[in-house]
Amino acid sequence: MSAEAPRLRLGSAAPNFKALTTKGEIDFYSWAGESWVILFSHPDDFTPVCTTELGAFSKLEPEFTKRNVKLIGLSANSLNSHEEWIKDINEVAQTSLQFPIIADADRQISFLYDMLDYQDVTNRDKKGLPFTIRSVFIIDPKRTIRLILTYPASTGRNAQEVLRVVDSLQATDKYKVATPINWVPGDDVVVAASVSNEEAATLFPGYKAVKPYLRLTPLAKEKILPA
Repeated sequence: MSAEAPRLRLGSAAPNFKALTTKGEIDFYSWAGESWVILFSHPDDFTPVCTTELGAFSKLEPEFTKRNVKLIGLSANSLNSHEEWIKDINEVAQTSLQFPIIADADRQISFLYDMLDYQDVTNRDKKGLPFTIRSVFIIDPKRTIRLILTYPASTGRNAQEVLRVVDSLQATDKYKVATPINWVPGDDVVVAASVSNEEAATLFPGYKAVKPYLRLTPLAKEKILPA
């Protein structure tokens, strides 16, 4: 893997791949179907931060499912390691983890998605190969990458924040809006810059123009969150 990893950006097509997972072998595109996908990596099985993260995502999986989102994890561990570790996750988090975890021991998928740790020289296996970092990709049903997050191994992620971003992206796609700082469903949204004032008056009657470039409008929580 001396070659440079592919450079994925927002708007890039998510690369397809075949993988061995805790739910069997998959073709990524076929498995994803018409759903959104959250593909996220963790550095290593049987480690403290990763255990808390996978437990949190497992507990939130029903909320992701309501939003037509599939979860899939990944690390450079073996399938057997994943299967044994899931028992610990379930015990610690009092959950029942159901989403697949990719066994990427050869780092092929990690390389494809630029998930390998090139910063921390201590984050290596016994063979000296790099482990994965904490990456998150939100991928829409068109296989377009809509969000990329990268965390160091020492920092756990926020599963609720990933869910919030899904709500924001889906609201944006459906209603021609953007979401301001600290937005959560039920808060006012921003009328998209591409929407003229005339169109905004039709789409969002009574919208408030704080500045010519900052137009706010209510968007009911019920219009965003699934029943």
